[in-house]
Amino acid sequence: MRWCVVGRRGDGWSLVDVGADGAVGTALPVGDADLPSAIADRERTRAPRWVWCDTPHVYAPLLGAGVRVARCHDLRLVHQILRHAAAVGAGPAASALRSAAEWNAPPRAAPAPPAATPGAPTLFDDEVAAAPEPGGVPESIDAALAEFERQRAALAAAQPSSGLARLIAAESAGALVAAELTAAGLPWDADEHDRILAAALGPRPPLGVKPERMQQIGADVRRHLDAPDAPLDSPPRLLRVLRAAGIEVASTSRWELREHEHPAIAPLLEYKKLSRLLTANGWTWLDDWVHDGRYRPVYVPGGVVTGRWASSGGGALQIPRMLRPAIRADPGWVLVSADVAQLEPRVLAAMAGDRAMAAAGSGKDLYAGIVESGAVATREEAKYAVLGAMYGATSGEGGRLVPRLRRAFPAAMRLVDDAAERGAAGGTVSTWLGRSSPAPDAEWNAAQAAASLPGASARDEALARRLARERGRFTRNFVVQGTAAEWALCWLAELRTRLAGLDPVPADRAARASGPVFARRPHLAFFLHDEVIVHAPLAQADAVSSAVEESARAAGRLLFGSTPVEFPLDLRASERAEKS
Repeated sequence: MRWCVVGRRGDGWSLVDVGADGAVGTALPVGDADLPSAIADRERTRAPRWVWCDTPHVYAPLLGAGVRVARCHDLRLVHQILRHAAAVGAGPAASALRSAAEWNAPPRAAPAPPAATPGAPTLFDDEVAAAPEPGGVPESIDAALAEFERQRAALAAAQPSSGLARLIAAESAGALVAAELTAAGLPWDADEHDRILAAALGPRPPLGVKPERMQQIGADVRRHLDAPDAPLDSPPRLLRVLRAAGIEVASTSRWELREHEHPAIAPLLEYKKLSRLLTANGWTWLDDWVHDGRYRPVYVPGGVVTGRWASSGGGALQIPRMLRPAIRADPGWVLVSADVAQLEPRVLAAMAGDRAMAAAGSGKDLYAGIVESGAVATREEAKYAVLGAMYGATSGEGGRLVPRLRRAFPAAMRLVDDAAERGAAGGTVSTWLGRSSPAPDAEWNAAQAAASLPGASARDEALARRLARERGRFTRNFVVQGTAAEWALCWLAELRTRLAGLDPVPADRAARASGPVFARRPHLAFFLHDEVIVHAPLAQADAVSSAVEESARAAGRLLFGSTPVEFPLDLRASERAEKS
């Protein structure tokens, strides 16, 4: 295998070949203006695996110059995986890598539309904030070479049975896909978006004025509350108004409001729904994020601790269903959309080798199959039970039904129960390919230590038990959600390769707004955990549909070999991306 390391040196760049034996070649200096042509030339003649500090920082300008690469090794993303990976162990190679704290930084901010307001992410956030310049990981050629050597040594020291090499390749391929999704953009009909907003909210109001329908509904809420000045957009102040009206709630969340009978509740819930639409995807969002018929969000591969993607702007992972009709192919092109039915429970069945659960999803809806197995009575119960099993439900409908799954699908349940037990005891767990959960933090360790001391109070013991249960729920879900993310990465990587092998269309059929790399080729345009959308020339719709299906089968084989678990797709080809 041959690599080519890319890094900064002085005012320009350096390209350094590294052989399969680790031998480092002579640095080739390249100026900023010449970097795209130099990389295009080596990509064409040598097809190396490119090694660079941070894909969006390096690859986005290349795509803008019309240069696409087939493979890369993203040093920042790989460092995040290896520094936590249990399979790497605790030897000298692992210690050297984990001591390189400068590589723990978030991604650099790539050229992109305005970013969302920064906020503190939690473990399962989908929206994160990228570090502004001059943050990020090192980008000098010397730092890149040194980190690459540390990563190669750590990987060589890893347990041979681990799937880390495949995970690293898939994660880096995902970084390329994410940059390409932003470069190509998602075809977006701004007029349709405006029509949807107007239908829901009323005509676009002047800046700083609430839409007509929100004003009307707000007036209804205030009338029912007998509070003409009720501050509907301030949760703490609204909470006081609700209590004064006799509605005893602890928060203004829609889940809690629904539990109460009062004439103000229904219009208040509608107001909150419209307020969310206006804030998250209203006219300001349309102005900021949709230009020249394309919506270009910023994706963050590995932005969630399980390996799921996040977004650092544009809310790509949170587009409401009502706006789907605004996703519209260019004339002469089509949107090929596919999502996987019940991805996470199918992944669980494959990981556990649970043949009964595999059979429940063979050729049919998995939840319907669980009903047929006799474990539960209805499809809704099956869904509650499976979600309860994966997220550690102990009460409510999910908690009531989980014991039935233990009897029907013991192997699958044993896998998540063991992961929860390990996490509750302070241990770490790993996904199928070897991404490991972070160790407990200092607060967790302190609480457990305090509860174990002689004379510990009942409060100390209760806190320790609660934190242990919470960590157990986290590790229970980590192994499933993380492995599902790995399946999706393999799907993306395989599909990206297959799409690149299709012939370009003539220039007069180009979708020019998709940019110089993708204007004449079918390309990935959207990704959301278990769903992809490909923007394809109409004449290639069948070929692209086949590529999507074949890539899903290949992802299953790559992870699980000859597993009997199926990963069926809901596949559609149409002008718009709305689901039926």
